Amino acid sequence: MAKILVEYEKGQESAFYPWLNSLPKQFFNGVSMTKACTSCLPPYAGWLTSTERINYAHFAQALRQGWVPLSQETISNKEVVKWAYNVAFTRFHEVWQPERAKLIGPMADMLNHAADPNCAIEVDYSGNINVVALREIPAGSALTISYGDPTNPTPLFAQYGFLPQDCATIFCKAMHLEPQIRGLGYDFAELLFQTETGEIAPKVWDVFLYSILQQNDSGAAQQFYAACQSDDEGTKEQYNAQYFEYTLAALKEHVYTILNDCEELTMRAQSYDLNQHPRVPVIVAHNELVFNTFTMTAALLEQMG
Repeated sequence: MAKILVEYEKGQESAFYPWLNSLPKQFFNGVSMTKACTSCLPPYAGWLTSTERINYAHFAQALRQGWVPLSQETISNKEVVKWAYNVAFTRFHEVWQPERAKLIGPMADMLNHAADPNCAIEVDYSGNINVVALREIPAGSALTISYGDPTNPTPLFAQYGFLPQDCATIFCKAMHLEPQIRGLGYDFAELLFQTETGEIAPKVWDVFLYSILQQNDSGAAQQFYAACQSDDEGTKEQYNAQYFEYTLAALKEHVYTILNDCEELTMRAQSYDLNQHPRVPVIVAHNELVFNTFTMTAALLEQMG
């Protein structure tokens, strides 16, 4: 990020000027969103975008401490500093060999995201960045790479400012159960709803049931926890069957809460002036994906009882 600002100050004398001059001047990710924008997002997306804004604030504060040899004019230019941060944040490629580093390869950073990419970026020990084909690619096809976990589009939305069109799943949005998620050792990427059917991943049921047991029967909660840790599917099925009506009710309450929230948040976003809040369309698209998926999930839950 600091390197980009250093090259920015050189202007046309920078070897990177043609590349820098070709980059977007406006971004739609979490760093670029205002508090008004984040207030229009469901809790999980709002948390991710707010976290990105906080990380940027730390970077800007570090610049003001004078640790990077930049002019005061550049450091005090909030638009330029945020632009440089976004360029680095949305275009870097992380490598682990020969040591962990975050690199940017002009031109290679132009490749778009796909859930099933046909290319990958590799960095050799000399620091050369190569784009390699993962399979046969027909002539005229777009070259794509993966920007991140395709099972959960919201982190991509927060970091890059777009909503993947080929995502098959989304996180179940149960942020209120984060202690239970962490306690069971589960990852958000495992707690999914299918975007085409609304189908619920088995571990979502585990998390909701674990919360219910913790509130009502600590002994049963410990036994269920042990079953989850040891992959004892038989014991887990017994508990899920025994407490099914309670878990179902808790899931219904959660799903309908998110549906109501999405409607209200989308209406709020649509009331904004697009000239002042140009990121509204991508926010609305995100909320609609959540709403449509959760609507299908609600229908499945109603069929269960």
